Amino acid sequence: MSELAQLPLAFWVVAPLTLVFAYTVFGMSGFGSTVIAVPILAIWLPPTVVIPLMTLGDLVAAVSVGTAGRRQVSVPELKRIMPFMVVGIVAGVAALVTVPQEPLKVALALFTLAVGVHSILNPSPKGTISPWWCIPAGSTAGFCASVFGAGGPINVAYLAGRLRDKGEIRSTVSTIISISATLRTALYALAGLALKPVILAGFAAGIPFAWLGLRLGSRIHTGFTNEQMRRAVGAVLIASGTALLLRTLL
Repeated sequence: MSELAQLPLAFWVVAPLTLVFAYTVFGMSGFGSTVIAVPILAIWLPPTVVIPLMTLGDLVAAVSVGTAGRRQVSVPELKRIMPFMVVGIVAGVAALVTVPQEPLKVALALFTLAVGVHSILNPSPKGTISPWWCIPAGSTAGFCASVFGAGGPINVAYLAGRLRDKGEIRSTVSTIISISATLRTALYALAGLALKPVILAGFAAGIPFAWLGLRLGSRIHTGFTNEQMRRAVGAVLIASGTALLLRTLL
């Protein structure tokens, strides 16, 4: 709790706006809240606080979005990718607990920059990719979800090469995130990260803003094309990744 009380005014202005925007994107796409929010909040809070905090939020949000479209979930792809995600999640939680905070912030900033560039360039497979890609995709997504709080972009990249229906991709990603967030929360709790007073207090304070973002995201169907939204998110990620990297190094 004292960690929150010591935060500057800038945090209390930026954090609510960040959560609203992050969960608006989540409501529209079924993922993206953590990869947007974590590098911004990590400017003020350590990753061992921000990542478990956002995992709790993603768990609630993913269950909501995934339940709404549960009939569109691709069960075969879910069965393929989840075992390898579990392996990556376990390895990622171990890394989060053992790696020092400063190198972790640098890695988070570089990861955010890479995702931002990928969002803008949007390289996509021409045809259907091999199901064997579930091995590197699942394990990498699980590791990145645990260490950086963001495995969604990797899951989307894999599923976009396997599925063609956008609703099916969105619901499958949301289901993957809900399962991943549940497992990560349990492992964070075992590692002594998830049940800290500062995380529970932050989660309670952030719920209204996350709910508002989800409501906005679920209602936005026009005004932005997928390409415009992807580029806007990419620009935000590049800016936040750069800010976090400079603050950490300097």
